[in-house]
Amino acid sequence: MKLDTSGLESFAPHRGDLDDISCDLSAPPSFDLPGCDDFDGFQKKAIQMVKPAKGTTTLAFIFKEASQTVKKVIEINPYMLGTMAGGAADCQFWHRNLGIKCRLHELANKRRISVTGASKLLANILYSYRGMGLSVGTMIAGWDETGPGLYYVDSEGGRLKGKRFSVGSGSPYAYGVLDSGYQYEMSIEEAAELARRAIYHATFRDGASGGVASVYYVGPDGWKKLSGDDVGELHYKYYPVVAPPAEQEMAEAAA
Repeated sequence: MKLDTSGLESFAPHRGDLDDISCDLSAPPSFDLPGCDDFDGFQKKAIQMVKPAKGTTTLAFIFKEASQTVKKVIEINPYMLGTMAGGAADCQFWHRNLGIKCRLHELANKRRISVTGASKLLANILYSYRGMGLSVGTMIAGWDETGPGLYYVDSEGGRLKGKRFSVGSGSPYAYGVLDSGYQYEMSIEEAAELARRAIYHATFRDGASGGVASVYYVGPDGWKKLSGDDVGELHYKYYPVVAPPAEQEMAEAAA
């Protein structure tokens, strides 16, 4: 039995006509599976042995101006972003791999790949590795000829199109803020503040989430990073510490 590893292939610099690119990629490498009587059992044990502890919160939504993505962002190309939730190594590798394939598509077809096409390409790759222990929950957000696009893709090959998503262990908390404050007719500043607040509340309630809330804006000229705030500092921004009156301090001191 052979395992298709077309998603793992690395591409050397191509010399020749761009029309020959598809021919060069027509024969992906392959390797033999482990020689054991119960491969399914071997696979399950291997997955449990290397299963990492993970937790994060990511979200993305489309509004009047463009799309907004926050926290744990991978820059696929100047017009497309991917978010990370799950195994960091899996997400980083497959997003880099997707970036290579998107660039090859652009060279071969003289136009950027659409957000729909890129998300479908990633979903097909992950589907071919279904059951192999990958842990990927990602959102592909970008801008193409049709406008903003937002898709959710997971390691089982699932793919959904939508206007707002949140992925990760803190996503239920982020959804509570996002659903209550989301409006399509928002300015860039309002959308960025909604994204920051949703991520902050998720990190406050979810013990596995934390760090920096990075906010990106994706528009017709590509993506732009708007801010990167430490969630600890955001806590004091939204809930500032109020100094007690002097009389109360004196009463407490006397007591």
